[in-house]
Amino acid sequence: MLADLDDTLRHLLTAEIPIRNSEIDVKFDQPKREWSARLSKPTINLFLYDMRENVLLKRQQFDMTRHDGRTATQQRSAYRLDFTYMITSWAAQPEDEHRLMSRTLQALFKFPTLPASGLRGKLRRQPYPIPLQLARHDKLTNPAELWSALDNELRPGTSLIITLALNPWDEVTGPAVQLLTMRTGFYDFVPDEEGRVTRPLVYESHVVGGTVRAGANDEPVSGARVAFKGTGYIGTTDEDGRFRLGAILQGDYTLVVWPPAEVGGEPQERSLTVPAPDGNYDLTLTPG
Repeated sequence: MLADLDDTLRHLLTAEIPIRNSEIDVKFDQPKREWSARLSKPTINLFLYDMRENVLLKRQQFDMTRHDGRTATQQRSAYRLDFTYMITSWAAQPEDEHRLMSRTLQALFKFPTLPASGLRGKLRRQPYPIPLQLARHDKLTNPAELWSALDNELRPGTSLIITLALNPWDEVTGPAVQLLTMRTGFYDFVPDEEGRVTRPLVYESHVVGGTVRAGANDEPVSGARVAFKGTGYIGTTDEDGRFRLGAILQGDYTLVVWPPAEVGGEPQERSLTVPAPDGNYDLTLTPG
């Protein structure tokens, strides 16, 4: 991932500064005294010196992806990590270094996030846009201490913070949930032949979910109104054609669907039992 990030930054700077005929090097080295003494051409250096979790973007939850309304994939949310670079420019004359740094800043300030078209390797599969924070000196370690640790002379530089997602968790795929049952009640102590036993008095209600489809390919229908007739429970299908209604008591009901204007047609009904023996609460709209 880090190699892909370096490659992405190199190509971004090469295109935006721009750099032609390899007249300027873009490097990711530790800028120690021996390294700087060996430079033979103007160089932009991005030294990655700090990596830490971004706790402000931390999400303690599971992300779900539904597939055709029948299966779903869950995965714990990814960690968000800040990668902090120190950007410096190197040339024979200070004026050339300043011009090079100015062009670098202008190139990077254009992009609040890394452009998707320029992402390399695994960065193309990042689940979120990749933000850039440039010249955030409140996040930069004391420059004098950093240069002292590198055993090199103090020189102007700025910070670049890039936030990536890292997910070590496995995905889990299974059937999509169609029915959620909630049990409420209390315990009553009823004597029997052998003494006192606990007999629960429990009431069940159910939240029902399903998918509305239409057409020869059973495409999901979004924006359809769905209701259990005579109950007051009503909802609207989402972009995947899914709906959720309840909580409703056990029994026999009629599910009514009003197709959206772009689909057209009269309201359609389906009789079903809650909870359904086959666990299916879907409805397919028929032409007409």
